[in-house]
Amino acid sequence: MNAKVRIARLSVFSNSLLIILKVIAGLISGSVSIISEAIHSGMDLIAALIAFFSVRMSDTPSDKEHPYGHGKFENVSGVIEAFLIFIAAFWIIFEAIKKMMHPGEIEAIGWGSGVMFISATVNWVVSRKLYKVAKRTESVALEADALHLKTDVYTSLGVAIGLLLIWITGIHFLDPIVAILVALLILRESYSLMRRAFSPLIDAAWEEEEFNRLISILQELKVKYHSLKTRKAGHYRFIDFHIEMKGNVKLDNVHRFCDTIEERLQHEFKNLEVTIHAEPLAEKED
Repeated sequence: MNAKVRIARLSVFSNSLLIILKVIAGLISGSVSIISEAIHSGMDLIAALIAFFSVRMSDTPSDKEHPYGHGKFENVSGVIEAFLIFIAAFWIIFEAIKKMMHPGEIEAIGWGSGVMFISATVNWVVSRKLYKVAKRTESVALEADALHLKTDVYTSLGVAIGLLLIWITGIHFLDPIVAILVALLILRESYSLMRRAFSPLIDAAWEEEEFNRLISILQELKVKYHSLKTRKAGHYRFIDFHIEMKGNVKLDNVHRFCDTIEERLQHEFKNLEVTIHAEPLAEKED
């Protein structure tokens, strides 16, 4: 089992445990902000399951039906996760408004705050592990899952602090207010995730920093090129461009030069597939 699958499985396990704790705490206390966090964790669990299956699929070798590999499974999972976050956020806002219209007392505040602090701690540890593996393997799905849990850290802390303020001030109206703030943070998270996950699905070019590195390497190798195209699919990268060489250069020398370019680029960029079309250099007219 590779590192991506192992860490995705850990995320599934931790989210399952936290959902149980939050639901129990929410039902005992009657706090809509804790229930909102349970909903958030429920979406995190679905996202973790999607990430788990997508990282397994994305590493499947290319086949007849998918000659370019299965990398975009991770991007599809990211888009689905972002959509789920939107649903969770609006659900939380709906429940919070209902709580405002029909306020009630919150009980067992101390226990509820404790569960929130435990949740924040667990998710902080797991999200750091997810980010570490996501960065090393360039996994979009794991990065999305890590972003879910990172937001959960902040929202859980926000709920815990809100409950403590209710305990100190006795103002129970703070509970749905905190829940709405949690939902707004979740909406912001989902928008950011949607943009990053959806972009490769429409074969958008590489980000500016990577593209500039690519141009710099081609200039370093003194490559005369045009029609340069770049795209990504999950953690896989693709480059397609034409090079120009003198018409009297032997074919084996052209092939050797193309190999040099390919090896240099693959050394710089992981999981890269390069397609080079060689053509004769246009002669200048007198």
